[in-house]
Amino acid sequence: MSKVTTVLNVEGMSCQHCVNSVNKAVGELKGVDRVTADLESKTVSVDYDSDQVGLDMIREVIEDQGYEVK
Repeated sequence: MSKVTTVLNVEGMSCQHCVNSVNKAVGELKGVDRVTADLESKTVSVDYDSDQVGLDMIREVIEDQGYEVK
Protein backbone atom coordinates (compact mmCIF):
# COMPACT_ATOMS: atom_id res chain seq x y z
CA MET A 1 0.00 0.00 0.00
CA SER A 2 1.50 3.31 -1.11
CA LYS A 3 -0.28 6.33 0.34
CA VAL A 4 0.28 9.53 -1.63
CA THR A 5 -0.96 13.10 -1.27
CA THR A 6 -1.04 15.21 -4.41
CA VAL A 7 -2.17 18.79 -4.97
CA LEU A 8 -3.30 19.60 -8.50
CA ASN A 9 -3.87 23.06 -9.98
CA VAL A 10 -7.29 23.06 -11.64
CA GLU A 11 -8.69 25.78 -13.89
CA GLY A 12 -12.37 26.36 -14.55
CA MET A 13 -13.93 25.81 -11.13
CA SER A 14 -16.09 28.87 -10.48
CA CYS A 15 -18.73 27.90 -7.91
CA GLN A 16 -19.61 25.49 -5.12
CA HIS A 17 -21.30 23.18 -7.63
CA CYS A 18 -17.94 22.82 -9.41
CA VAL A 19 -16.25 21.93 -6.13
CA ASN A 20 -18.95 19.37 -5.32
CA SER A 21 -18.70 17.79 -8.80
CA VAL A 22 -14.94 17.34 -8.52
CA ASN A 23 -15.10 16.07 -4.93
CA LYS A 24 -17.78 13.52 -5.83
CA ALA A 25 -16.19 12.27 -9.07
CA VAL A 26 -12.67 11.88 -7.67
CA GLY A 27 -13.97 10.54 -4.36
CA GLU A 28 -15.70 7.66 -6.15
CA LEU A 29 -12.41 6.32 -7.51
CA LYS A 30 -11.22 3.12 -5.85
CA GLY A 31 -8.18 3.91 -3.72
CA VAL A 32 -9.01 7.57 -3.06
CA ASP A 33 -9.20 8.23 0.68
CA ARG A 34 -9.83 11.99 0.67
CA VAL A 35 -10.35 14.71 -1.91
CA THR A 36 -10.67 18.43 -1.24
CA ALA A 37 -11.33 20.87 -4.06
CA ASP A 38 -10.63 24.49 -3.08
CA LEU A 39 -12.29 27.18 -5.17
CA GLU A 40 -10.20 30.06 -3.85
CA SER A 41 -6.79 28.48 -4.49
CA LYS A 42 -7.98 26.61 -7.61
CA THR A 43 -6.51 23.38 -6.27
CA VAL A 44 -7.62 19.82 -5.67
CA SER A 45 -5.84 17.89 -2.93
CA VAL A 46 -6.10 14.11 -3.13
CA ASP A 47 -4.98 11.44 -0.66
CA TYR A 48 -4.88 8.08 -2.42
CA ASP A 49 -3.31 4.63 -2.61
CA SER A 50 -1.08 4.66 -5.71
CA ASP A 51 -1.32 0.86 -5.89
CA GLN A 52 -5.06 1.20 -6.63
CA VAL A 53 -5.37 4.41 -8.65
CA GLY A 54 -2.92 6.47 -10.65
CA LEU A 55 -2.49 10.20 -11.02
CA ASP A 56 -3.43 9.94 -14.71
CA MET A 57 -6.83 8.49 -13.77
CA ILE A 58 -7.43 11.25 -11.22
CA ARG A 59 -6.56 13.90 -13.83
CA GLU A 60 -8.83 12.23 -16.38
CA VAL A 61 -11.80 12.20 -14.00
CA ILE A 62 -11.34 15.92 -13.21
CA GLU A 63 -11.06 16.76 -16.92
CA ASP A 64 -14.17 14.65 -17.64
CA GLN A 65 -16.03 17.03 -15.31
CA GLY A 66 -15.06 19.89 -17.61
CA TYR A 67 -12.05 21.36 -15.79
CA GLU A 68 -8.44 21.71 -16.87
CA VAL A 69 -5.65 20.21 -14.78
CA LYS A 70 -2.50 22.34 -15.11
